[in-house]
Amino acid sequence: MFFASDNWAGVAPQINDALAHFNTGNMPAYGTSDLDRKVEARLKELFECDLSVFFVATGTAANSLAIAATSVAGGIALCHSEAHVIEDECGAPEFYSGGRLAAVGGDLGKILPANLNAALGKFVPGFVHHGRPTLVTLTQSTEIGTVYTPDEIAQISKIAKSRGLAVHMDGARFANALVSLGTTPAQMTWKSGVDLVSFGGTKNGCWCAEALISFDKSRDETISFLRKRAGQLFSKSRFIAAQFDAYLGDDLWLKLAGHANEMARRLAAGISSSGAARLAWQPQSNEVFAVMNVAKAKALREKGAAFYEWNLPLAHPDIVSEGEDLFRFVTSFSTTEAEVDQFLGALAELG
Repeated sequence: MFFASDNWAGVAPQINDALAHFNTGNMPAYGTSDLDRKVEARLKELFECDLSVFFVATGTAANSLAIAATSVAGGIALCHSEAHVIEDECGAPEFYSGGRLAAVGGDLGKILPANLNAALGKFVPGFVHHGRPTLVTLTQSTEIGTVYTPDEIAQISKIAKSRGLAVHMDGARFANALVSLGTTPAQMTWKSGVDLVSFGGTKNGCWCAEALISFDKSRDETISFLRKRAGQLFSKSRFIAAQFDAYLGDDLWLKLAGHANEMARRLAAGISSSGAARLAWQPQSNEVFAVMNVAKAKALREKGAAFYEWNLPLAHPDIVSEGEDLFRFVTSFSTTEAEVDQFLGALAELG
């Protein structure tokens, strides 16, 4: 009963097969092979536009390079107050960009346009003491399992672009959000005003496959040098390309994400009807957040369930009562119905 994180899951068999297949013979290094070009062409097809692809090792690297590529002296990137970039990346975006992050509030893990307008209004052009905004970054899916709709992304992008700011999407769970919305990669990104995407595969069945995608080729040289200086230019890039080749082939990435989302819905429905816990909000991707008595949570762990406590969102401080806590459950491509039902059975026994 493993619901601690989709990072705990292994690798999809198709990804393992691809790694083994491309492990023979010689192949040009540093992103210059035919396989690298094939993946780039596939991404152009999926996103319905010309773009540039930069393979990196981690989502933190992709996010940090995106922020660095748009930064200037005194640069500020705005993000949700509980976004991964500001809460869980150990200052890497600031380290690589030389700038800083500014938090913007909003319900359900999403930046509220009115709050973004208010935050940007505090920065007077030319007033050096406050610094200058350069980027707005959105987490999709959010840190609490919700998703931005294309309309919401477009609203935020419009505000950002009106002030000359770029827009970045942290897509560590990009596929889960896309499946949830039932939209297209293009509609969820550049057609809604997004300039840069951290395109994640690791949480969705890959071994180590992350990429920074840029829809503005004028940034290519800057990103290329930043990536090299950051130690993120792979020599044997074929092994990232091989993962993405299998991941994007036959819509595997969407199938894996769809399964994870379906398992989250099954888990959420069971929790909601259990009488032993309640949903904090309706999940929209593969993360389920539940409010539960602390003693019951301990009993579930003793039965073999793995999940994490979660800090209360600033916008939702009153969702727990005395003796309760907020807990996160994450499903993955490898989560089974039997595993979900075993957990729900253990929960019912406590109820």
